[in-house]
Amino acid sequence: MLFLLPLAWSGALLASQDDASALVKRTSERMLSTLEARKTEIDRNPSLIYGMIENVVAPHFDFQRITQGAVGQYWRQASAQQQRALVDGFKQVLVRTYARSLLSYSGQEIRYLSVKPGSRPNMVVVPTEVREAGSTPIPVDYRMYDNGSGWKVYDVVINNASLVGNYRNSFANEVRQSGIDGLIAKLDEMNRDGRE
Repeated sequence: MLFLLPLAWSGALLASQDDASALVKRTSERMLSTLEARKTEIDRNPSLIYGMIENVVAPHFDFQRITQGAVGQYWRQASAQQQRALVDGFKQVLVRTYARSLLSYSGQEIRYLSVKPGSRPNMVVVPTEVREAGSTPIPVDYRMYDNGSGWKVYDVVINNASLVGNYRNSFANEVRQSGIDGLIAKLDEMNRDGRE
């Protein structure tokens, strides 16, 4: 019986990893089909895409964990109120960035590759490739963890560049120069100006 437990556990882990991959595929396909079905509406009013992202994609991202990773060591210095403001501001930046890439989507193929184990037992990497005729495929990896009630994305790696890592240096510089409130103000300014 004891010999069978590791086999049962590894089978459950494989099924769980498949769930992460299925979630990425299902969410991507739902987002793209919604985008296609409402293309005329979105062409007339591009801001509609934000509500679509909020309903379809955002529930599968852990924006607090993403923000905490991007803010790095300074996260612990922020009060609970500052942490909420950082998460809200950074989420808006990320949603706008994603919306911009969706609005420029023109039928590229997305390939879903085999799931890779993450750095811990409850983590996986779901690799995908965005393919366009005549171009080199762009790798997009979703780093995910199982929070006990389902899989959540905590980082996206595009062409070997981590989303969280890309912001960490600029956020650290901002905190060193202007403190946590300075970073919150910077995020607000980026959202007002439509910058990434």
